Amino acid sequence: MKKLFGTDGIRAVAGEFPLDPPTTRVLGRSLAALLREERLEPMIIVGRDTRESGAWLEEALVQGFRDGGGEAVSAGVIPTSAISFLTKKHAFSVGLVLSASHNPYHDNGIKIFSSDGTKIRDDWEARLEKSIHRDRTDAGPKRTAIRPEPGYLEEYADFLKSRLPASLVPGKFRIVLDCSNGASSVIAPRVFRELGFEVIPIHDAPDGRNINRDCGSLHPVDLADRVIEERAVLGVAYDGDADRAVWADEKGRVWNGDHTLYVQALFMKGKRRLRTAKVVATSMSNMGLERALREEGLELVRTRVGDKYVLDEMSRLGANLGGEQSGHTIFLDDCPTGDGILTSLKMAEVLLECGRPLSELAAGYGEYPQILVNVRVVRKADFGEFPEIGRTAEGIRAALGEDGRLDLRYSGTEPLARIMIEGQDRHEIETHAGRLAEVIRKHLGE
Repeated sequence: MKKLFGTDGIRAVAGEFPLDPPTTRVLGRSLAALLREERLEPMIIVGRDTRESGAWLEEALVQGFRDGGGEAVSAGVIPTSAISFLTKKHAFSVGLVLSASHNPYHDNGIKIFSSDGTKIRDDWEARLEKSIHRDRTDAGPKRTAIRPEPGYLEEYADFLKSRLPASLVPGKFRIVLDCSNGASSVIAPRVFRELGFEVIPIHDAPDGRNINRDCGSLHPVDLADRVIEERAVLGVAYDGDADRAVWADEKGRVWNGDHTLYVQALFMKGKRRLRTAKVVATSMSNMGLERALREEGLELVRTRVGDKYVLDEMSRLGANLGGEQSGHTIFLDDCPTGDGILTSLKMAEVLLECGRPLSELAAGYGEYPQILVNVRVVRKADFGEFPEIGRTAEGIRAALGEDGRLDLRYSGTEPLARIMIEGQDRHEIETHAGRLAEVIRKHLGE
């Protein structure tokens, strides 16, 4: 059977299996049945980003859930982390988000949160997959009334505003917000304005098809240019569902999630807010971050790629700061999932408290040259099945020695093999990456 759940829920082209209306209705019914089997009240909250497919997917999902005897409420267009927050606050049995995060508009996805605001367990995912593959029959479409309740967005906005200490008055703090034409388009500018910031929003006019298009956390060039043009203190770029945030400093230089962890770790340590001397990241985080934290008496602990794995390791270690280079950052004292708007408020707090620009605060972290190459594959076979891939990878690791690193894995959401190499010489790592990519294409490429 095809595995449906990746590291961030189900993701596919909207309208195709498993995100066609019949399968989505089956998922809704299966989820209602699973909750009853777990002796939980079949009551859920649903939110979505701004993709044109979101409305009909929500209708199909809610119809299936109601056909299965469940009750569902809609929060409408809202960031992913808001559903995590609301699910826990109101004790919903499950929260669902219809989003494909940073992917283009024609994709969509389904993320499922448990009652404590974290991603559902792997065994729940397996049971839902089994139900979907087994029960592909469907009663057919019928109208399901979906009326979003605006009060949920208000609650989330109030929560966000409460995260910035009331003693901090922004003053002449001009901030540029790239909303990626996604779920942050209304709420992020509003929250910052109501806190007293001077806000310049860009890419904040979603039309259903422009989400993530040449904007947001994957394309921060416009953001960097606008920060310089507006003489802003900070620029923030979110992704489509606003669970990521990356930065442009006052000089227009772009900074990623590793820089977030560095700045926040030092600030939280100085404020005695770090529960442990450990910061959790993934295998993708730069070796420079590891070295910079070590110089400050902190340890970087790595996990598999995926914010759910970061959270699991944070819980195991008792850590309260973790995240991914891509811009997911988890402040566990505030929220059990990555929240781009919360993270941008935290970064604004550091700048206000320290009275220094981001370019200075991040200066102590020197990045190693790093390259990421994606190879599209026809199947995600074990790399060990191909001795040539193994020999090439081991040869590269030997050549890099202690001054470099190779991470080879499959994407959790796309048919891609991802090659990440770090080292002290950019030309050398580019050569290594190109050689390994060719070998992978030879055996697994389209």
